[in-house]
Amino acid sequence: MPRRKCFTDFPSPGVSLTRKVGAEFVGTFMLIFAAAAGPIVNQKYDGVETLIGNAACSGLAVMIIVLSIGHISGAHLNPSVTVAFAACRHFPWAHVPAYIAAQVSASICASFVLKGVFHPFMSGGVTLPSVSYGQAFALEVLITFNLMFVITAVATDTRAVGEMAGIAIGGTVMLNILVAGPTSGASMNPVRTLGPAVAARNYKALWIYFIAPTIGALVGSCTYSLVKLQDEEVEPPRQV
Repeated sequence: MPRRKCFTDFPSPGVSLTRKVGAEFVGTFMLIFAAAAGPIVNQKYDGVETLIGNAACSGLAVMIIVLSIGHISGAHLNPSVTVAFAACRHFPWAHVPAYIAAQVSASICASFVLKGVFHPFMSGGVTLPSVSYGQAFALEVLITFNLMFVITAVATDTRAVGEMAGIAIGGTVMLNILVAGPTSGASMNPVRTLGPAVAARNYKALWIYFIAPTIGALVGSCTYSLVKLQDEEVEPPRQV
């Protein structure tokens, strides 16, 4: 039986780094625009989005983007994801700086577009803790662990349902925001916090959203690599 492709079989080796980085820029721009626009609209129109609406903005954006550009760049959209993939040997370290540069620049560009469109309500898109820094740090580690565990499963394991990667990852993002959105802001992504912080000039607790998601992503990816089935552990299909 031919080997079914897993998500990290894409992008194809034939895709140039320029195209991959371009896709990462566009995808990250779309994600930050949608993820920050929901809370901004919520602030401007007196809670019209609600927590579920905010969660859906991010979850649906991730799902759509993964399905759209996953075959081009892998749709990392997140420096913590890129670093974790590289650390677990699913992504070349040589490409990490270019991916992160694309993600950071896209986040800042999207945030300034939001600032121009929704001024003066940009502060609504900034992720800030409403609990202690220690609690926010722990929550960001835990929810990013959840996210990266799922990403690694659907992106690297040929036995996972790779065709459903966008739905699985987007659903995890939505679930994490429902759990941690009111407390830590449920960033899970350094550039989700960085761009809006720069546009709003609010750098409070920024370090939490740089360090905690990266730790969570590294641990989540390594954990799935430890528990996944090895080829010799999979029973061959029985002959009828």
